[in-house]
Amino acid sequence: MEIVGHGFLAGRLAPLASAHPGTVVFAAGVSSAHSTSESEFAREADLLYQVLERCRDDRMRLVYFSTCGSGMYGTGGHGGSEDGPVFPSTPYGRHKLAMEGVLRSSGVETLVLRLAYTVGWGQRPHQLVPALLTQIRAGRVRVHHGARRDVIHVADVVTIVDAMLAKGVSHDVVNVASGYAVPIEEIVGHLEARLGTVARKQVQHVTADRPVSNEKLLALLPADARPGFAPDYYRTVIDRYLAGQPAAPA
Repeated sequence: MEIVGHGFLAGRLAPLASAHPGTVVFAAGVSSAHSTSESEFAREADLLYQVLERCRDDRMRLVYFSTCGSGMYGTGGHGGSEDGPVFPSTPYGRHKLAMEGVLRSSGVETLVLRLAYTVGWGQRPHQLVPALLTQIRAGRVRVHHGARRDVIHVADVVTIVDAMLAKGVSHDVVNVASGYAVPIEEIVGHLEARLGTVARKQVQHVTADRPVSNEKLLALLPADARPGFAPDYYRTVIDRYLAGQPAAPA
């Protein structure tokens, strides 16, 4: 398969490059869910239009990574399922939903994977776990009380992508998530426990996030490709991240 992009996710997908002929994986999107940059959104859109045109001409399947964070589903009283309503609450979420709309009307065979907060060594410093780790090591961490994060390890994302493509899933939107929305305080607490330190907390209250559904994902995946999702799965994600990083300077 062809991988479009050179960043964190594209690099982790590289071992699949010789598999799944006739497939293009678009892994060149805006990397920060907090982005408000119209120029970054326009860059992604322009590149996606070019790739779609080529996929249409060559009759190739396209995989696109969207988001299942609160920026897409919002924080209202509705469930976070792919077939239900979405109320994007951020510029990033609205941009991703717009790109999904472009895919639906493109005439190209597509698969949209709405990713949870993906974690793995080598990702950019502004991403969730690296950013929290940096703050904790500095002795002070910003905690958004009410925030919940569904985290998934990048290696599990790669396994899921491989399995979905092997099964021929297309013309669909699927949440790629653990199904457990973990309070940010618990993520911070586990990081502190592993580092053997306690940072000062700067607490800010925010609207509570809701979990997203992964029922469709689990129904599509063969048993041997299902990660060990459970309430404490986030701890293994953090442990795997810490095990893969270089030692912190003394």
